This record gives sequence, structure tokens and C-alpha cells, in this order.
Amino acid sequence: MVILDRLLFGGLRFVLDKVATAVDTELNDEGRLREDLLGAQMQHELGEIDDEEMAQIESDILERLREIRAARGEEPAGLRPGTRVVGVDISMDGSEDGG
Repeated sequence: MVILDRLLFGGLRFVLDKVATAVDTELNDEGRLREDLLGAQMQHELGEIDDEEMAQIESDILERLREIRAARGEEPAGLRPGTRVVGVDISMDGSEDGG
């Protein structure tokens, strides 16, 4: 009976560790946060969200990026308080679409 208990709890612990690792990775993914910021910027430019909502989203994302970099001991270059994203330049040369 003790062996079954250990197997059950060991398996449960393994699964919960994997879930915790996945959540931690998702929360600390700078690329995802940048994509969220770009998406919010695009929504703002299309008029889907107003200036106040954009400012709040931007503030939240930049703060999270600062926290991630501080936890790693990195200097948050370009993410100082008061920094605001004012636009995004995108260019496409067509080389990735195969034609």
C-alpha cells in the first residue's frame, strides 16, 4: 500500500511540477509580451481601443518586462518608466512567402 501511495504522489508531483514550469515559462516569455504590445498598438491604431486602454495595457506590459529582466539581473534598457511606444515600422520584402 505504501508503494502505491508513493507512486500516486510521485506521479501527481511530477505532473504538477510540469504544469508549474509551463506556467512560469508562459509568464516570463518576453516575446509573447512584445506580441501583446504590438497587438494592442494595432488595435489602438484601428480605433478598437481608446487612449486610456492603450496606456493601461502598455504600462502593464512594460512593468512585466521590467520585472522579468530584474529577476534575471539584466538592465532594462529602453524600458524606463515613462517610456511610451509611439509606433511600429513593418516592412515586407516578400522573400518568406516563396514568391
